[in-house]
Amino acid sequence: MSSFNNPHYFYLFEMKNGKKKLAYGASPEDAFATLKLRLTPAETEQILRDQYTKIPQRKLRQHIQELG
Repeated sequence: MSSFNNPHYFYLFEMKNGKKKLAYGASPEDAFATLKLRLTPAETEQILRDQYTKIPQRKLRQHIQELG
């Protein structure tokens, strides 16, 4: 099955330090799984898994200052 059949979105996950982590996936769970592959366990536990914002790609630049 082609990945083009399933839309993907950007998600900004809140972190305990007030910053946000950017992830990409078909769902919030998929995006968080991508973050787990990319980050160390210590970095992953700083992410508040259930607190996220779905954003369109065209608004990504508006959130750059929030990333950490």
